Amino acid sequence: MSVPQLPRSIVRFRTAPRLVTCCRAFRLQQHHRQQQFSTSQLRPLDVFHSQVEDGSASTLLSSLKSAPSTPQTLTEKIVQRYSQGLAKDKLVKSGDYVTLSPHKCMTHDNSWPVALKFMSIGASEIHNPSQIVMTLDHDVQNKSETNIKKYSQIREFAKKHGIDFYPAGRGIGHQIMIEEGYAWPGTLAVASDSHSNMYGGVGCLGTPVVRTDAASIWATGRTWWQIPPIAKVTFTGVLSLGVTGKDVIVALCGLFNNDEVLNHAIEFTGADESMKSLHIDDRLAIANMTTEWGALSGLFPIDSTLKNWLRGRATIAALEGDGTDSEGRVSHGRLDKLFAKPLKADEGARYKKRLFLDLSTLSPYVSGPNSVKVATPLLELEAQDLRVDKAYLISCTNSRASDLAAAAKVFTTAAEGGVIPKIPSSVKLYIAAASSKEQELAEAIGDWKVLLDAGATPLPSGCGPCIGLGTGLLEPGETGISASNRNFKGRMGSTEAKAYLASPEVVAASALHGKICGPGWYKKADGVDGVVRGEGDGAIKVVDDALSQIIAQADSLIAAGEKDLDSSSTSSSSGPRSETAILPGFPELVTGEIVFCDADNINTDGIYPGKYTYQDGITPTQMAEVCMSNYDPQFSALAKEGDILVSGFNFGCGSSREQAATAILARKIPLVIAGSFGNIFGRNSINNALMGVEVPRLVARLREAFKESKEAKTLTRRTGWTLTWDVRKSRVVVKEGESGEEWEQQVGELPPNVQEIIAKGGLEKWVKSEIDRPRQ
Repeated sequence: MSVPQLPRSIVRFRTAPRLVTCCRAFRLQQHHRQQQFSTSQLRPLDVFHSQVEDGSASTLLSSLKSAPSTPQTLTEKIVQRYSQGLAKDKLVKSGDYVTLSPHKCMTHDNSWPVALKFMSIGASEIHNPSQIVMTLDHDVQNKSETNIKKYSQIREFAKKHGIDFYPAGRGIGHQIMIEEGYAWPGTLAVASDSHSNMYGGVGCLGTPVVRTDAASIWATGRTWWQIPPIAKVTFTGVLSLGVTGKDVIVALCGLFNNDEVLNHAIEFTGADESMKSLHIDDRLAIANMTTEWGALSGLFPIDSTLKNWLRGRATIAALEGDGTDSEGRVSHGRLDKLFAKPLKADEGARYKKRLFLDLSTLSPYVSGPNSVKVATPLLELEAQDLRVDKAYLISCTNSRASDLAAAAKVFTTAAEGGVIPKIPSSVKLYIAAASSKEQELAEAIGDWKVLLDAGATPLPSGCGPCIGLGTGLLEPGETGISASNRNFKGRMGSTEAKAYLASPEVVAASALHGKICGPGWYKKADGVDGVVRGEGDGAIKVVDDALSQIIAQADSLIAAGEKDLDSSSTSSSSGPRSETAILPGFPELVTGEIVFCDADNINTDGIYPGKYTYQDGITPTQMAEVCMSNYDPQFSALAKEGDILVSGFNFGCGSSREQAATAILARKIPLVIAGSFGNIFGRNSINNALMGVEVPRLVARLREAFKESKEAKTLTRRTGWTLTWDVRKSRVVVKEGESGEEWEQQVGELPPNVQEIIAKGGLEKWVKSEIDRPRQ
């Protein structure tokens, strides 16, 4: 299947004509007027996912002819479009391994490290320059000679290869992907950043890849992906006044906080009135933070709300003198083609999970401190009188013009005699627009000036404090509240600070009053007593939907029964479990003492602090010293070469940084055991030759043996236990101390193809060896 080609002309930013600015300002004011006066407004695997499936089994499944009537989800339909090498009439489904040629691939400040990987594998030409987008957004405040040089190298590389490039100050990469039309409804776009989920807000399947994958796409136009299990989240009701999309996703993260959607692809749906109450900026915020919810994508439907929004943008693009032809990135001609036959999920499509949230029962929510899994109704936190030292209106999540307008309204509403009130001297408020275009619009309307008059400190458009870089970081003992997406311990500054997340209006009100509070716009509806949510669709209103679900469930039961029969027949005839072939030179046994980090959801910031992520010259020795330091500063002193690191569930969640894996290797720890792994960490580990196995039973035994109160909990413990992983027999043997019990557990296979990648030193070196291999 060929990938659609689009013009590569870069839309360079310039001051828009007054007519265009007024048009955009009018549309934004109309959007807020609607919000103000309308009530429109929730498996256990044994090894890394790529190790679970045997390639031969995958091939066998791919060879089976699927009936054309097999219903597909929206996610599966989009993947179908961008998969290559499929068997004739093959319809992809959740669980399939596919070779993807994404519509677009974005890299940001990590473009130069990706370029180094690209060149190190022997590649010299970009396979498809129009497929690639480069932006500079993460460390834009850094004016050091080293960073300026790196930015220059990225700019020159892009120029040499004819790649669309956006310089520092133009905006955050994800926002640029949206506003410049790269993330297009019905397409598949990837980025070497964990918040590429955000593209789902405009019906584009966005999912993260890691740097090595990006280098592969540059060189070949392709990478691999396993279609995740797919969850359907149904919205009912409509949002009350004062409740936003940010409140929706903060509540979802806190109310469904038992990994319900971990490593899933999410599809959001609902009644027409429910979906219309979620404007596009709300959808972008929700999709963006599905990353923090644990999902690999968060996809909204291609519906009338999206159509109206895109029509407005196409009109603006035409007025600006761009996109006037039928092939422009954001043009009416392109929209005519899109909505002539928009993609949508088939009736009866199968979902691994179904959840629902009644929007009408939701109130403003706040996330934290220091965890997105802790979400509290704002009214409860207001009663606690929690001091705020710093407030942030930043990031790709909530710093668009509509967000800045909502924050400015807090101050204009509180103004007396037309004088904008000042924030207290004890509070710092930092603002940075998602892009220069969004800032221009906020300036044109006057919202930017309102925030400056209130005492806000402006920052350049970029990631900045959200990732712990530049001005305004949290100091020890401080409390911050931010409209951004991630409040992991230490991410926005000191590990001894507290970070909360909330909507822009709550952030602004908290800054104005010096404590966590709202602007008072929310009024609880009569009869509402708690958030209505749960499993299922909430209420099935259409008989056809009910019948489709019943048929799908029946098909699933039949398939499960056939699988059980097949496995029963196989087990009775094949005898003991077959052994895994070991490649020459690959260790058959891996043995070491267990060092136990007893926590779930240890994220990539905990493993490798964000402030080091873009220091490209850091040595392996330095990486080893800071490994796990945000989780436990004593880890480096306790861990020894050859140890086996064991942790809880969802280890390595969070960002896509590869250093989370390479820092553990730098500490000379060859194997990580966990109850479960974050998907992107598993991918990074294989790509960088770090071995990992999921053994939930071991985590449970360690917690039972070393039980402690939360107050006296040991973060890192040398256990005296030993573990041996028998790769050939796919099992681990655990010895619980010198005189303790010894037991064994079967684990998933590490197949030879994965052994080969690890033995070569990672995917980058494996690709290089393939390029260098003599052709027959």
